[in-house]
Amino acid sequence: MGEGIEAKIVSLREALEIAENMEMDLVEISPQTNPPVCKVMDYQKFLYEQKKKMKENKAKSAKIVTKEIRLSPQTDDHDFEFKSNHAIRFLKDNCKVKVEVFFKGRSIVYKEQGELILLKFAQAVEEYGKPEQLPKLEGKKMFIILNPKK
Repeated sequence: MGEGIEAKIVSLREALEIAENMEMDLVEISPQTNPPVCKVMDYQKFLYEQKKKMKENKAKSAKIVTKEIRLSPQTDDHDFEFKSNHAIRFLKDNCKVKVEVFFKGRSIVYKEQGELILLKFAQAVEEYGKPEQLPKLEGKKMFIILNPKK
């Protein structure tokens, strides 16, 4: 029936009186049973506690952050090393890394170069992350997504 109240079968009118005397709400728990099961409680407090539990559970769940790194088909070795070091740092921080090669103007002709640079990048960071799928071309961008290794 509620806190400090023994469980018993009472009429609806009696249950409402008990709840009113205690300045609480009468909440129907399971209406399918015969007789229906009700409980005397502070409904607003109950809703507040439920919302608080949901918020805690949401805070505990892992949030995946995706970092982006841009390359060009003609990226220099030094820039490549610099950006792969950034990717390694991101993967160590448990972030996903999206590496994309952007083709400007007529450089779209060198799709193979873009694919090679992405595969080389995945190989350079393979100790810390593994690719989700093979390089994929969308419009003027070719990209690969790297997941951190556990």
